[in-house]
Amino acid sequence: MADKFPVIFLGAGPGDPELITVKGQRALAQADVVLYAGSLVSDAVLGWAKPAAALIDTASLALEQIVAKIIEAHRAGKRVVRVHSGDTALFSAMQEQLEILEQEEIPCQVIPGVTAASAAAAALAQELTLPEVTQTIILTRAAGRTPVPEAESLDKLARPGASLVIYLSTKLIDQVVADLTGSYGPSAPVVVAYRVSWPDQRIIRGTLADIAAKVKEAGIERQALIMVSPALNARESKLKAQSKLYDRTFSHGYRSGSED
Repeated sequence: MADKFPVIFLGAGPGDPELITVKGQRALAQADVVLYAGSLVSDAVLGWAKPAAALIDTASLALEQIVAKIIEAHRAGKRVVRVHSGDTALFSAMQEQLEILEQEEIPCQVIPGVTAASAAAAALAQELTLPEVTQTIILTRAAGRTPVPEAESLDKLARPGASLVIYLSTKLIDQVVADLTGSYGPSAPVVVAYRVSWPDQRIIRGTLADIAAKVKEAGIERQALIMVSPALNARESKLKAQSKLYDRTFSHGYRSGSED
């Protein structure tokens, strides 16, 4: 019975309960036991779980305690869903849990979710890859209590001038600005998206010259991401180039281009 239901690791999205995938919503609706980080996963998302499901807030638990609860519920034949905010592929701390479960020969399945970077870009109605502006998006974090490899320090990642989305680093905003200004310049557009898609979402716009002061004035230290990109200036600077995808003169596998 236990192996009939794999443990599901679910990316629940950035907060809006409607930004969960259909597959994720279905998994929650079927779950007998749901483990979630109460500090990051909204109550609205948990509303997809059935009333009889056991909801376990893991915010105060250590890795070993979390995995022990997963193993106990799985071996009791229950459908177990481990909920992470955003997408499981990014800063979810999922891997160490999976490794222990794999050692215990417990089957697992992962359902991805919408990451905060996508939700923030949607809130801005902004594409982050624009022709002849930037075709690259870098998702990263600043070095804090959790170090990053030296080759991935912010000042190095900033050199190409790509769209840069920085997670888990708002408390380090002064250092972030110092690391990025040399490559992007002080007038580079910046957006700080706080609790994007939640009811209390806040979007703070500025430049590298003034964003730190604005963020401090707003009292934002966590649950926000920092976006720096030349694409954020698109509306003001007007696009000089457009995608070839819909250019009437551009031929591809589904359409023949025409000069007429």
